[in-house]
Order: sequence, then structure tokens, then C-alpha cells
Amino acid sequence: MPSIPYRLVRFDDEPFAIGPVEFDRGIAEIARYWTEIDDDLADTDPDRASRIREDRLRIAKFDYARTAYWHDPESIDAICDMPYLPDGGYDAEAGESRGHLLDLYLPHSAMVRGGATLPVFIDIHGGGFTYGYKELNRNFNMHLAALGFAVFSLNYRPAPQTDLRGQLADVQNALAWIRDHADGWPISPHNIFLTGDSAGGALAWYTLLIERNPDAAQAFGIASPSGLPIAGAALVSGVFDLTERPDVPSARTQLEQTVGREFFDGLDGAMPLAPFSAAAQTALPPLYLLTSSDDFIQAETLGLATALACAGRDFELHDVKVAPTETLGHVFSVCMSWLPESQRALQQIHDFAYRNCR
Repeated sequence: MPSIPYRLVRFDDEPFAIGPVEFDRGIAEIARYWTEIDDDLADTDPDRASRIREDRLRIAKFDYARTAYWHDPESIDAICDMPYLPDGGYDAEAGESRGHLLDLYLPHSAMVRGGATLPVFIDIHGGGFTYGYKELNRNFNMHLAALGFAVFSLNYRPAPQTDLRGQLADVQNALAWIRDHADGWPISPHNIFLTGDSAGGALAWYTLLIERNPDAAQAFGIASPSGLPIAGAALVSGVFDLTERPDVPSARTQLEQTVGREFFDGLDGAMPLAPFSAAAQTALPPLYLLTSSDDFIQAETLGLATALACAGRDFELHDVKVAPTETLGHVFSVCMSWLPESQRALQQIHDFAYRNCR
């Protein structure tokens, strides 16, 4: 499949001829390749819709600046836009859901050799639960595949299309589809790993709990988890503590300012939202955790690492120290895979997964 032309539009030729309104409109049009902007906000409360649109556009500006560096490694096959639910096709004018599609990336050599041995990563993209589709992580997924993995990349419905329970139900439906169709590709049925960044890291973490803990599955409204034999997970700069703590600033409080309180409907006091109780009560597979010293939610990863350590779980923590003259920021290994630090992180993820293959 030919590479997607990421660098669709540049404003470099006349940098002073385009005002901020026109620039925002141009970014919004380009970013529709990898995210919703406002097509799904018509039926949303105006104040909430405005907050979500502003947040999406703000993040899109950061991502747009990186598109010039996105490229596809050679010899990776991409099988794109497979619907994991019947409404998976996307037609904005017809109102069909883009949230129920997935991609598969895998080395062409694996297709040539055949067999059923290639380790698998299932990637859940980030974006504050409101932003992004699988295309946002295409660059990361292609480079992960180039290291010797089959990589499934999932869409899920962003808020306000659904809430946290609905997003986790989307992930479960995607996992069930992969379970039922895995024999169509040269991939291992045993060596299956999850990965996710930021909000996707949270969804990957909660998916592990759903798969391994019946109480967590019940709390999230999942009657029948997929049962995929998940051998481990690589969690990148995730949001892992979504308990309600009105007395102190928290990730939950900050998220509610954008997604609204209704995003967490039915989950107040639920065990899975508190990492210490969840880690203690769940038989977890090995975990790889990545953050950096200038990640604005570094404390979330360090908090999960502490919870895992107290529960005696198997994990490895990589907290990259950033020099005062440099910056890495949030989910650097996913958003900026060309950096040396990102290349090291990708190799660490490879080594972690291959150590835990059987």
C-alpha cells in the first residue's frame, strides 16, 4: 500500500500572508486525516463543544508541526480500515462512525514466510479521550512493526460520541474481532501485547484489568471480556489514577474541564480507577512503563510504578531524565519516533516483548 502523504499542506511559502483564523481553518482541514475537529459536536452542549473543539485544535497544531518528519519504513505491509463492528465504515455526511475501524501493519517478510509466530502489539492511541484516531499513531506503529511485530491499531469513539465505558467497550469489540480473525495472518496466537499512550495508556491499563479481574469488568460494564491471552503491555505516559479527589488537583479534575463529568458516569468509587487497589487485586502480566522528567503527567506513571511495586507485580520503569537544555515532553516516543531517545524506547519495547514471548 502506498504511503499516505502526511505533508499535505505547508504554509512556509507565505508565512505572513495567512491570518490566525485562516491558519486554524487550514490546520483543521489537514488534521481531519487523524482526528475529529467539529463534525461530531453539533448535538453537544455548546460550552462543552467549544472546550472540546479548542482542545482538539490546540493539540492538532502540535501534531501538524511534526508531520514533516512522519515517514513509513520500507517493507511494511499496511492493511487499513477493517471494520470491527458493522458500522465501521466512515461517511461524515451520512453520520456513520469512524470509531469502529482498525489497521494492521506487519513486515512483508512475515507475509512471505507465513507461519503463525510473529509477536503482536495492539495499539490504543492517545488524545485526552476526545482527540485522535488510529492514523495519529501510524508513524509509531509502522516503526514498531519494522522491529519485528504485527501491529493492530484501533479506533475508538472519542468523547463526546461516547463515555469512558463506551470507549472500553469499543476496545473490547476490537479485541474480540482480532481474536476471531487472527488466523488470517502470520501472527502468534500466544504472544499478544497491548500498548497505549496518554489516554490510550489508560485504556490499555483498564483493558488489562477487565481481562484479568471480573470485578473490574463488571465495574466497566463488560459482561464478556475478549479472553485474548495478553502476555504484557507497554504503557507510555498514561493516565492511571482517575479517582475523584476534589480536595487536591488531579487528572480527573483536569479532564472533566474538557470532557465533562458525564464522561465518568457510573464509575465513581469504582475499584479500577484507583491504581493501588487495582494492582493489588489483579494478577497482571509484565508491564513496561515509559515517561520522562518533563512529561506533564510524569507523576501518573511513577504512581502506577509505586502501586505495582507495593503489589509485587512484574514491571520495568523507564523515566528518561531530560537535560535542562533539551525537551522531550509528553509521549515523545510515539509523537516523535525519529528522536534518538525514541529509538531507544522502541528498542526497549522490542526487548521487553521478546523477553516475554513463549
